[in-house]
Amino acid sequence: MVGTGFVFLDFNLPNATTWFYFSFLLAVALFFKFSRLLSMRNWDVVTVFLLVPGFLFLQEARQQAAEKQAAPAPVAKAVKTAGPIEPADPATPDAGTNFTWLGYLWLLGGSGYFLFRCLFDLALVQRPALAPNLTLGGLAWLAGALFVCLIAVGFRPTDYRTGVPVHASPSDDKQVGRESMPLNLAQRPLGFWVKRTFAVYCHLAVVAGLLVIGIRHFQDPAGGMAAGTFYLMLPYTGMYVGQAHHVWPMVLVVWALASYRLPLLAGTLLGFAAGTAYFPALLLPIWLSFYWRRGTGRFLFAFTFVAALCLLVTGIILWLTDDLAQAVREALALPDWQPWKVPTSEGFWTGIHWAFRIPVFIAYLAFVVATAVWPLPKNLAHVIALSAAVLIGTQFWYADQGGVYVLWYLPLLMLLVFRPNLSDRRPSPIMPETDWLTRLGRSLRRGLGRLLRAPQAPALAGKATGR
Repeated sequence: MVGTGFVFLDFNLPNATTWFYFSFLLAVALFFKFSRLLSMRNWDVVTVFLLVPGFLFLQEARQQAAEKQAAPAPVAKAVKTAGPIEPADPATPDAGTNFTWLGYLWLLGGSGYFLFRCLFDLALVQRPALAPNLTLGGLAWLAGALFVCLIAVGFRPTDYRTGVPVHASPSDDKQVGRESMPLNLAQRPLGFWVKRTFAVYCHLAVVAGLLVIGIRHFQDPAGGMAAGTFYLMLPYTGMYVGQAHHVWPMVLVVWALASYRLPLLAGTLLGFAAGTAYFPALLLPIWLSFYWRRGTGRFLFAFTFVAALCLLVTGIILWLTDDLAQAVREALALPDWQPWKVPTSEGFWTGIHWAFRIPVFIAYLAFVVATAVWPLPKNLAHVIALSAAVLIGTQFWYADQGGVYVLWYLPLLMLLVFRPNLSDRRPSPIMPETDWLTRLGRSLRRGLGRLLRAPQAPALAGKATGR
């Protein structure tokens, strides 16, 4: 007989729908300003849940597909008929297929709204300070409790085809989306528990970065903690909490924002993100424009050096394992990032002619190029909004489940919701008198000059004394 004490351990995590409802109610209670019903903050708190129905449609489609696959095949019965048996109509739509297409359509529609919201944020200069409805200590306690819940979700093996927990081996877990080759090589020798631990700590690093930005750049610790708490509360975070390739790039991007006053460090972090996850390289025009004449050279040097070093190390590892040629062939043949090829993975573009994806891709590239010159000059608010817009824009042309990569830009949306007026947050001009790198260069040049002049010193001294 099971002891009565085990009843306190009979804890079941909520499903996606329950998480959606409870997180929405809790978000309204914490961040909705009832004294200012028509404020932008209230609108953002409500609309940030806009993508959840799309994910629920996808979960329903995968659940139906799994049930159909697990159902036993019908046994044919001998029935006398007057003619041949009519086959099933191939044009009859399948319910799971309809839900899948509707889910991706909803996700792209919601992503379109988020893109518009980011561009609209460029025109918002005056942002009133709206404190959350809970104190800083209460938000910190809630964030810690939510993080513990995410740990439980992250270490629960889940079948992502159906969205329900499985009792099979943890190695049977199915990832959503393709990992980049550097991340795949880094995690290949790791076991299930180490991978999940790394992914969970990545989420913790994102929350810590949001808090640091709130304290140092927003000068509002409660705003930074509110952004981190909201990030942990949203259903998007719990959906792929155990998959590091969804959150790892944003760890580096968020901390690059936190260290924007040091262009060398910011370039190093963004270069590391671009060299290990690829898509953060699309943020380079924004950041170059942000640092224009205020540390552009050192930012670009750090970005290029670190990104090239990551790719070089990846290439060497693949070459040593005789996988380099195969990896290059697979990357060049992958249609997910090449709009002129027919997509083969699940997504909105499945079954649609590739020619319709090319105009979307061209418009996206034009937008990325335009971010280098618009607006000028840029402040920190512009960088946050445009970086989020560029990452959201990838969802429209990326063929592999485009729309589900919400964690690629979710921390930036949180900063967008809780940011104050940041018009004066720009990189400081490089002053040669106080810049540490300039002084270091001068010291090295002086030391090198003394070293080169040292052998000539005796000869010059002899000539001076007439010997």
